[in-house]
Amino acid sequence: MSLLSRELPLRHKVMRNRIAMPPMANRAATEEGAAVPALINHYAARAGEKVALVILEHSFVHSSGRAHPAQLAIDNDELVDGLAALARAIKEQGALSAIQITHAGSKTTSEVTGQATAGPSAVPHPTTGNEPREFTAAQLTQLRDNFVQAALRAQKAGFDAVEIHGAHGYLLNQFLSPLTNRRTDGYGGSEEKRAKYPLEVVSAVREALNEHTVLMFRLGVDDLLPGGLTIEATSRFSVLLEEKGVDLIDISGGMGGYSIVDEKPGYFRTHGRAIKELVSVPVMVTGGVKTPELAEEILSSGDADIIGVGRELLKNPKWASEALRKLS
Repeated sequence: MSLLSRELPLRHKVMRNRIAMPPMANRAATEEGAAVPALINHYAARAGEKVALVILEHSFVHSSGRAHPAQLAIDNDELVDGLAALARAIKEQGALSAIQITHAGSKTTSEVTGQATAGPSAVPHPTTGNEPREFTAAQLTQLRDNFVQAALRAQKAGFDAVEIHGAHGYLLNQFLSPLTNRRTDGYGGSEEKRAKYPLEVVSAVREALNEHTVLMFRLGVDDLLPGGLTIEATSRFSVLLEEKGVDLIDISGGMGGYSIVDEKPGYFRTHGRAIKELVSVPVMVTGGVKTPELAEEILSSGDADIIGVGRELLKNPKWASEALRKLS
């Protein structure tokens, strides 16, 4: 039996194999951020072809954190029924269902949100140039509750897992990064203080969820910019994530999203190994995995427990089932 085809326990759930569909924005929701039939069909098609874990695209927890038009939302109770249809469609195909919750911070504009843009500090975002106002401590307390309420909506909708977005230059990545966090209060000024707010969000969400719901964190392991986060800092942070109750660490990177060329397939696998050496929870690696042979080799090398397959699944919904047959 190939490693790729083996089951993997995940809290009180079981992945039927080691293939995951990572979150990828479709920009297909309504103006209000509601799910539409095309999204349901999109995810169900991949789940029906043996993907074990389907992670829905980033969904904003508050309207001030909308990243772009037609983004999926999870910021109010009226959206739960549509989200439940998404979760149900995935689970009926035998896959675990997850949804990623997020706030864009300074990686958005007032034109998109209709509100003033805010972030950890009033410094330009390094990949967009957007300069926000600084969140007050009181606003951060409210925003933490927005994350909690979004997670509870996901649980009510029937998702098996909730993934907190801490990568790609969005808000929690901004707090962790010295490039975007120049605060002088308890939430900035040192590596430990920059990690404080993301960990508060994780702790609050874990406490609110029931024991059966899996909590995941998408970790931006490297900003891929001079002076930004590197694996040395984020590997230490990964230990704290496990201590706060995270069940799976989903590795990604780049303040502006992926910025490593395709000539380096599996380009976050070395980061995965560094984190796997420090934590006991499963580690998922995504990035440039195009063939089942590479996926199997990453698993056999001990660089990851789960393989995220993105663009190949977008191009070919049957990638997972074909990969498993090829390795059998």
